[in-house]
Amino acid sequence: MPQPSSDTPARQIASQTLFRGLDVVSAVAEGCRTVREISERTGVTFSTTHRLASALVQIRYLQFEPRKGYRLGSRLMELGFLAYRESAVTTVARADLQALAARTLDTVHLAVLDGDAVVYLDKIGGQRPIEVSTRIGGRKPVCSTSVGKALILDEGAPAWRARYEAERASLGRASSIALDPWLADMAVYAREGYALDLAENIPGILCVGAPVRDASGTVVAAISVTSTDAYSDEARLRELAPAVRAAARDISSRLGAAG
Repeated sequence: MPQPSSDTPARQIASQTLFRGLDVVSAVAEGCRTVREISERTGVTFSTTHRLASALVQIRYLQFEPRKGYRLGSRLMELGFLAYRESAVTTVARADLQALAARTLDTVHLAVLDGDAVVYLDKIGGQRPIEVSTRIGGRKPVCSTSVGKALILDEGAPAWRARYEAERASLGRASSIALDPWLADMAVYAREGYALDLAENIPGILCVGAPVRDASGTVVAAISVTSTDAYSDEARLRELAPAVRAAARDISSRLGAAG
């Protein structure tokens, strides 16, 4: 006798509500502040958006302030810190990131690949009078950032091309460098074990990144040193590359990677 499907209408409705609630949270994280803005961003009706947002406020996933609107709630902050503390690579990498920031005076990042984007797990601010507009949990493109390139160094030319073309299609651009020169650069980076961002993602921001590997040799994260064109140029980034690679190797070894 056929077994009844577990995918009942009630389950489908519950799943749909869950996904819509997560969409509301994401919209607020991206800067939407009013019910109308959230509704327009998510495509969910105004009334449903208001109901979901109100429920999320009750369980502290969102907070609401009159005249200021919705913001992420304290429960999300708690969960974020729990995830941060439980990340093995974040814990292992912290001392090396601090040492690299102290040595270079620049901002240092730790990032991982999440599908088609880079997600920052940690950030050590630099000692120069500049502000680098990144944050823990923030997302950036892959093909125009040094950490993004470092994270995909092992993927090879066909995958690099596919990522570049997908990013160009979804974002309107993948890099300030055209595809063929970008692929040639990636081949060099793969041989040398580090990658550069020569103001490809943000004008005036320059970075050098290197991959972090686990016990299987798989790239699981990347670190980078980030500066501005007021303090760095391509020559300085290449001078910093050995230090960045050494820090990445040290983190990798403590994750079990072979020396």
